[in-house]
Amino acid sequence: MSFPPAPAEPISPDPVHEVPETLLTQSWLDLSFLHWAADPADVAPLLPAGTVPDTYDGLTYIGLVAFRMHRVGWFKVPGIPYLGTFPETNVRLYSVDRHGRRGVVFRSLEASRLLPVAVARSAFQMPYMWAKMAIHRDADTISYTSSRRWPGPRGARCRIAVRIGERIEEPTALEHFLTARWGMHNAFFGRSVYLRNVHPRWSLHRADLLHCEDELVTAAGLPSPAGPPVSVLYSPGVPVRFGRPARPGGLPTP
Repeated sequence: MSFPPAPAEPISPDPVHEVPETLLTQSWLDLSFLHWAADPADVAPLLPAGTVPDTYDGLTYIGLVAFRMHRVGWFKVPGIPYLGTFPETNVRLYSVDRHGRRGVVFRSLEASRLLPVAVARSAFQMPYMWAKMAIHRDADTISYTSSRRWPGPRGARCRIAVRIGERIEEPTALEHFLTARWGMHNAFFGRSVYLRNVHPRWSLHRADLLHCEDELVTAAGLPSPAGPPVSVLYSPGVPVRFGRPARPGGLPTP
């Protein structure tokens, strides 16, 4: 028997569900969020079965998010200083499933540590890519560089630089929509998996885009963005907890 889709969860700066059992911990630090508006029809074929593009005022968004992953840890084990800490840049889309659960779908995730990349790809079917990466901070300017090593397309590059502005006291509903995402949709051996996360409310800052030279969005199978991003934001970061996958079962991303 089929059922009509449930209404989408509210757009909320605070978690919309609890994570009583912690499966995975990490921190996301020094994040820059770049977003371009997109036609939902252009991204729908790239989403896992059982999900559709999540929209705001009729549009969905392509996100390019660069940051520092810090001390990934499992269960109650403290985060790992070296293997669990590395630069990351991901290309992501916005999704909602028939249960109304909003989430993100990762089209690619560049990371500078080979072992986590290999584990993520082989065990959890996450599209992690091994890349040569660096993050540099100079006063109120932060830059991110990435060049893909494996798998292809080898050499796919991304260079971003932003100037960090004032803190946003009252983010807009769209800014919450783009950043406050409380789960991830993924396909795992033909099954749709939803992984919940919780973290404190984002501290968001305005940011001026100084430079953006990117090949990751098109390498992820998406149309080349037309013009500059419609939203550029910065956050110093948050600690994050992931819970066990929502039933039906599956396995989480590392």
